[in-house]
Amino acid sequence: MFEADPDRPVWLVTGCSTGIGREIARAALESGAYVALTAREADRVQSLAEAYPGAGLALPLDVTRPEQIEAAVAATRERFGRIDVLVNNAGYGYLAAVEEGEDAEVRELFETNFFGVIAMIKAVLPDMRRRRSGYIINISSMTGLVSNPGVVYYSASKFALESLTEGLSKEVEHLGIRVTAVEPGAFRTDWAGRSMKLSSTEIEDYAENVGVRRDLIKSVDGTQVGDPSRVGDAVVMLTRLADPPLHLLLGNDVFDAYSQKLRDLQTSIAEWEAVTRDVNFPED
Repeated sequence: MFEADPDRPVWLVTGCSTGIGREIARAALESGAYVALTAREADRVQSLAEAYPGAGLALPLDVTRPEQIEAAVAATRERFGRIDVLVNNAGYGYLAAVEEGEDAEVRELFETNFFGVIAMIKAVLPDMRRRRSGYIINISSMTGLVSNPGVVYYSASKFALESLTEGLSKEVEHLGIRVTAVEPGAFRTDWAGRSMKLSSTEIEDYAENVGVRRDLIKSVDGTQVGDPSRVGDAVVMLTRLADPPLHLLLGNDVFDAYSQKLRDLQTSIAEWEAVTRDVNFPED
């Protein structure tokens, strides 16, 4: 009969079939953690679980299905006793101008990228609160910090995730629970290929910005400079910190783009300070 070592950390990672999620799970297993590896089709993560006998547990999980969330969390606790680290990685991309966006597709995108994360967090928080311990890591994106034509809907789902992460961190900090958003730039994953959905409508008036970006994203698929295995190493590093950051940007592209956005924002704030401050009732 299997008995979990109480001194080994227990992870649950969503979206482990490929890319960043798989590399995070692999790095966690290599670090000595127990890991529940989840994917909509559990057989896609079975080989990774079998490569670490006793430490890996392959489970089916679609984060838009509450009954599967409940079952995955229960199975992880039954096997390993608890969940110390939840990594919310499941998600996918969607390319469309705002006007081109299909309502059903946009709602489905948010169900996975945002509401699925909320459901996972709510499933693990009660036990983390009881134990006064736990770590929730939300895999966001460069587009959760900087939005651009063509990825506005995907970006909006990640901006929402950023807000969720920031507010949640303030709610649970006094309970001993840590929260971090990880924002990767362009990494060599299936995001721009197999995992990307495209609107069936293309409006010519957006060809020079949305169309150009759509072609650019598709053209770099498989040649991105980011190494997903390094993301896995970085996430494991976070879990070893007593005071991890609220945000961890990963990649030269996200560092440069967000730094420029902050500079532009600071310039705009200073330029419009007089108007900003001139809206209160006059003081007596």
